[in-house]
Amino acid sequence: MKVAVIEDELLAVNYLKDLLNKQNIVSVTETVVLRSKKQAIDFFENHSVDLIFMDIHLGDGMSLEIFESVELFTPVIFITAFDEYALQVFRHFTIDYLLKPFEEEDLHKALQKFISIRSNFDPEPVLQSISRLSQPDSPDMMKRFMVREGNKLKSVDENNVAYFFASGKYLFLTTTDHQTYIYDDTIKDIIQKLNPQFFFKVNRKFIIHKKAITEIIKHSSQKVELKLSPAPEINAEVFISKRQIAECLNWLNN
Repeated sequence: MKVAVIEDELLAVNYLKDLLNKQNIVSVTETVVLRSKKQAIDFFENHSVDLIFMDIHLGDGMSLEIFESVELFTPVIFITAFDEYALQVFRHFTIDYLLKPFEEEDLHKALQKFISIRSNFDPEPVLQSISRLSQPDSPDMMKRFMVREGNKLKSVDENNVAYFFASGKYLFLTTTDHQTYIYDDTIKDIIQKLNPQFFFKVNRKFIIHKKAITEIIKHSSQKVELKLSPAPEINAEVFISKRQIAECLNWLNN
């Protein structure tokens, strides 16, 4: 899990990082430290994290002003020496409010609350519902796909999708203009939502849009390779599953 700490006091930063490193409630793989409002705005315009720890008073202003410059969908745990802002911060996606000086137990309670809320709130159904609103005539067939680009949401039209591919526990969407995004679904489920006229699941890792195929290489009757544009950065060689070859070739002919 990637965490951002927005705090201008170095001692407070080190104290929080030390507590995060010692706890075993969440697995923190990276901690990004942002020492000012400007640094935070610049960072969140192009990046995202899973959880934010945010002090309210910063050297260059109030951290609450960050929300006026960038749209954040990230849970926030506020940390401050002043309790007068408690009601104001809860207008945002606030998990908890820690009043300085806080103890290790206070942090643990806030993290437990974060885990509980995260496990019971999945934004993907909301994103899928938004996507389906654009296709009332085909409620079971997706024509647009919502992806995250930093802290922003972007809608990708089916004609701009080159392929979906699975790697590890993630599903990725690659566009015709060579952009790749993590897509919140599984390859097993997404194939049920795609137009079969354009998309085909050629193997357990790839779902290909017909127009992304630039070349078909038949190594043997049981080994057929597809060349794609753009070429995949990983899993560069794409072979049609043996049991799918006849059906896939028929799909291409049609």
